[in-house]
Amino acid sequence: MQSIATDDGVVGDLHVSRQLTGADRCDSCGAQAYIRVEMASGELLFCAHHGREVHAKLFPIAKSWHDESARLLEDHRS
Repeated sequence: MQSIATDDGVVGDLHVSRQLTGADRCDSCGAQAYIRVEMASGELLFCAHHGREVHAKLFPIAKSWHDESARLLEDHRS
């Protein structure tokens, strides 16, 4: 079953274990990761840009998709 996690915690059957931090880096470009994708073979991290780029291909086969990219808007408002 696919589950989508948000900043609020649980959607579906997935419990969010931790928030992504500045130490989490995009597997494509090395920028700060805001999206964590759990695949059958392991975890992938993406910045918001690369997460949007791979969403159509990976979302249908992902075990979970944790997207914190809304934090980008919050960071600019502070």
